[in-house]
Formats: sequence, C-alpha cells, structure tokens
Amino acid sequence: MMALYNTILYQPLFNLLVFFYNIIPGHDVGLAIIALTIVIKLILFPFSLQSIKSQKSLQSLQPKIEELKKKYKDQKDKMAQAMMELYKQEKVNPFSSCLPLLIQLPFLLAVYQVFRSGLASNNFNLLYSFVANPEHINTISFGFINLAQSNIYLAVLAGLAQFWQTKMMMAKRPPAAVRKEAGAKDEDMSAIMNKQMTYFMPIFTVFIGASLPAGLTLYWFITTLLTALQQLYFLKNDDKNTAETV
Repeated sequence: MMALYNTILYQPLFNLLVFFYNIIPGHDVGLAIIALTIVIKLILFPFSLQSIKSQKSLQSLQPKIEELKKKYKDQKDKMAQAMMELYKQEKVNPFSSCLPLLIQLPFLLAVYQVFRSGLASNNFNLLYSFVANPEHINTISFGFINLAQSNIYLAVLAGLAQFWQTKMMMAKRPPAAVRKEAGAKDEDMSAIMNKQMTYFMPIFTVFIGASLPAGLTLYWFITTLLTALQQLYFLKNDDKNTAETV
C-alpha cells in the first residue's frame, strides 16, 4: 500500500515541485509551491465544484426542510423519510460536500511528506530521468521566509482565508417567526453550530499551521484562497442566472 501511495502521489508531486523549482527564474521554492498548488487545484476542480453546488443546493432547500420539520415535528421517522424523498426529488446528496475534503487529504499528506522527507533531506533519488537534479534546494522563499520552518504569519493568512471561505457558505438562521415553531428548533441549532464552525475552523487552521513547515502552510493558504475565489465566482454567477430566470 505504501509503495502504491509513493508511486501515485508522493513521487509525482515531489518531481513536479522540483521541476517547477528548476524552471522558475530565481529558483524560488515558494513560487514552485504556488505552481504545484494550482496544478493540484486544477486536478481537484471537478470535485470542488460539485461540493460548492451541493452546499448551495442544501441552502436552497432550507425552507422546504423547515416545512417538513413543522409538519412532522412529533414524527421523527416520517420526517426522516420525507427528507430523504426531498433529497431524492431535488437530486441533492447531503454528503457530497464532504467528498472534496476526503479526496484532498491524501494530497495534503503527500505534500507534507514532500517537505518533511523530500526537501529537508535533499533526497533526490526518486526524481524521474527527465527532471534535472538541483542537488540542493534553497528553502528561503521571497528572500526572507524559510519554508522549512513554521511561520505564524502564513498560518494567520491561512486562517483568514479559511474564515472567508467558510463564512461565504454559512447557513443562515431561520427567521424569528419560524424559530418559534417547535419543528424549527433542530434547524435553528444546526445554523448555530454552522456559525460556531465558521470561527472554530480558522482558529484550528492557525493553530495547526503554526506548528507545520511554512511550505505546507503556504500550500494550505493558496488552496483555501483558490477555493474561496472559485466559490465566490460560482455563487455570483448562480445568483445572476437565478435572477435572469425569475
């Protein structure tokens, strides 16, 4: 299993990073990381887009879900069945928004290993024949950031990007009139939990990012920033198309 992981993920990513490091003027490893991040983001683009569409669809279903909660407030089994039928009717998978994160985790692990083992030890024996061996990689990026060490400023930037992305898709609490209904109690609690996650995830990102090599934190920052921009573009265009349809 480990050999398969190295062949499919670690080795290709390591070679791609070294390739970018070789061809980028000035041999700046930070720019190489950004280029690598863009390539990974393009690979995962279909999954990210599906996640955004799924989250948007779930938000649009909130009024109907609230109606079901009021209708079946004392019949949990019927409410669960009605919600499953609603998801099926609207062709929405409530779990599909988690898929991109699960797919991205192996990439994140591979990138982490690249920085922990590949660059730190200058271990270039896994380079492909067509990728030149740089013999040494300078981990100082942009002239002053050592990407082999932790960096609190990059961790804060990653946290801010995480906050922007999460808040953009934060589920809103039901209106006050609806919250008075017993059937909307769970929905209101769900919205409150989503709001708490909006602040918890950025704090968690800063905490973890401050203890990781700055190269990995830079990767996470650029990934989150690109995801947020993709999310913003989709939401704006979706709202525009919706307005034109009405």
